[in-house]
Amino acid sequence: MKLNTNSNSYIIIYSAILVVVVAFLLAFIFKALKPMQDANVALDVKKQILYSLNIRGLDGQEAEAKYAEVVKEEKQVDDKVYYVCDINGQQKLVFPLKGMGLWGGISAFVSVDDDMNTIYGAYFNHEGETAGLGAEIKDSQEWQERFQGKKIFADDGSVAIGVVKKVENPASEVDCVTGATLTSNGVSDMLRDGLKEYITKLKEE
Repeated sequence: MKLNTNSNSYIIIYSAILVVVVAFLLAFIFKALKPMQDANVALDVKKQILYSLNIRGLDGQEAEAKYAEVVKEEKQVDDKVYYVCDINGQQKLVFPLKGMGLWGGISAFVSVDDDMNTIYGAYFNHEGETAGLGAEIKDSQEWQERFQGKKIFADDGSVAIGVVKKVENPASEVDCVTGATLTSNGVSDMLRDGLKEYITKLKEE
């Protein structure tokens, strides 16, 4: 019996088979590529940690080797992970932070000297900030480098680190990104809340 390729039943069956085949192929490809994707994500995290330690410009193999050299231990305080690192014989602690920008999540890795008060380096990332404005928290290495040497706490123990429109305390404050006040406020809140939580808990241990 000749198939009626113009019938509704034929079109429905043909479409259903095509959907199943395509779904199977996509699932197969996803499964085959997932180990590579996971490895790339893990490498990207390692690079971001190295960036926060002011180590940049490494390719994949170099980054893996450098990470293994400087990151000595992954530890936890409560449910939060942080990294114990060694840079030229000096201990640095790297804290992962998360916050909210203007259009979505922002994140950072911030390295701190063993005095628990001086920022050694910082790297910021974002999910969807505006290119040329809020996205500069990630794209501008020069802006990230402004955090080096900034103090987290004031002499009275209060949190002093901040991103502000007008710097009044150069020891602890960084100029906000031009035209990105809300994103800059998100970075400031993330630093203040995140670093205070980590360091307070570590000092209590």
